[in-house]
Amino acid sequence: MGVVEDTQEEKVNWHWRNTMRPVRFFGMDARAAIPFFVLLVYFRPISLFLTFVSTVIFVSLEKRGLSFSAAMRALRSWLNGQKRPAWVSLHRRRFIDYG
Repeated sequence: MGVVEDTQEEKVNWHWRNTMRPVRFFGMDARAAIPFFVLLVYFRPISLFLTFVSTVIFVSLEKRGLSFSAAMRALRSWLNGQKRPAWVSLHRRRFIDYG
């Protein structure tokens, strides 16, 4: 009853629906898997520990609904603080009262 049959055009173009989906690597965002590539090249206890910690952090963030890119933006805004002027104070124009 609730099953909708795909038309032939939808079957041909099914891959276009998935082009904006994030790439997944063992259930997490592929960008969060970069420490695994470092681990392959530089296999030391410290790199194993950092890979494990970063994996746990990013998996826990994804469980809370925060993607990798959103987590990086949140980290950047937390590091920058509340005041982030668009212009340096030297380049900022002063208001002039002509009245």
